[in-house]
Amino acid sequence: MQIYLDYSATTPTRPEVIALMQTALSEQWGNPSSLHSWGERAATLLEQSRMQVADLLNTPPESIVFTSGGTEADNLAILGVARQYRTPQHIIISSVEHSAVAEPVRLLEQQGWKVTRLSVTPQGLVDPLDLKAALQANTVLVSIIYGQSEVGTLQPIEALGQIVRAHSTAIFHTDAVQVAGRLPIDLQQLPVDLLSVSSHKLYGPQGAGALYVRPGTDLVPLLAGGGQEFRLRSGTQAVHCIAGFGLAAELAAAEMPLETTRLINLRERLFDQLADVDALVPTGDRWQRLPHHVSFYLRCADGEQVSGKTIVRQLNLAGIAISSGSACNSGKLVASPVLLAMGYCERAAKSGVRLTLGRYTTEADIDWVAMVLKQIVEASVKPKCFSPGI
Repeated sequence: MQIYLDYSATTPTRPEVIALMQTALSEQWGNPSSLHSWGERAATLLEQSRMQVADLLNTPPESIVFTSGGTEADNLAILGVARQYRTPQHIIISSVEHSAVAEPVRLLEQQGWKVTRLSVTPQGLVDPLDLKAALQANTVLVSIIYGQSEVGTLQPIEALGQIVRAHSTAIFHTDAVQVAGRLPIDLQQLPVDLLSVSSHKLYGPQGAGALYVRPGTDLVPLLAGGGQEFRLRSGTQAVHCIAGFGLAAELAAAEMPLETTRLINLRERLFDQLADVDALVPTGDRWQRLPHHVSFYLRCADGEQVSGKTIVRQLNLAGIAISSGSACNSGKLVASPVLLAMGYCERAAKSGVRLTLGRYTTEADIDWVAMVLKQIVEASVKPKCFSPGI
């Protein structure tokens, strides 16, 4: 039996999407900037896809800038704002950002920019009052992740955005890669200026993403070239990937009400079945979380270290795919920066695991995974507990 529970890493491309991409490659392969009929066919498909992604987010199509994925969208948001300034200014991010935001901000910090990294609660939440207190006269950008990929916590983006608007002139960006297609996003109501999404998180192909840019928001492009994508992202568009992204967005919007409820029920089923495993301690906010997301750290005896990667490998041998939050650099296990930021000790932060569900996950899958995971954890972790350090 093979069970895939790593949907936050990537989702399988839907058959309908693959079929459309094949048609695009064979029939609509022209350069969409060309004026002849081949180019016009490609341009029509490109703009249709823009409308589909815009509909998912309830925003005008001209506010959607296609990119190669969520990482490029995040970089365009961060660096596109920063490069407008000749001298370093001030940026605010959370301490639990994805590396696609944290790394460009770190690079700016090395160039003299001042950076405030907001602390989070043990559940991974940013306090809106902390954001208000951190705003300065020279704060030009605030970027707070919407749904945290490792622990599943959903930030109070609406409240955070309202604070930025009420108390500063800063641009507000959110990385919504894990949220788009799983929960409703209404950009006519949500007070954000920039928002990143990714195709392969909602059953579209890898290699496509988008940045929502609120009209009137100025950005400096990362790439110099032909001025495609409203002069914000030069380069001939990968029309077949974008077409797949568009169809995946349309299908996600249509199916979201039922699918979100189904995923929440499966999520709760898994949490409930693992509730009696003392060594598995949930991470992230228990209820303000992504509908498909389940995460734990391993509570081990004093002196014992069982890493999340160990559990990942053992489950993989059983035909079950999940993720860990720790990283292995040059053979050395590195604690999860997200769990450390949430107040966990280093040992706990090396033992995080994440199980993320999707459209092909069934109740039978959940029941089987719960049974196998229990057996693996009970065989790996001694019963005596240690403090997680929070």
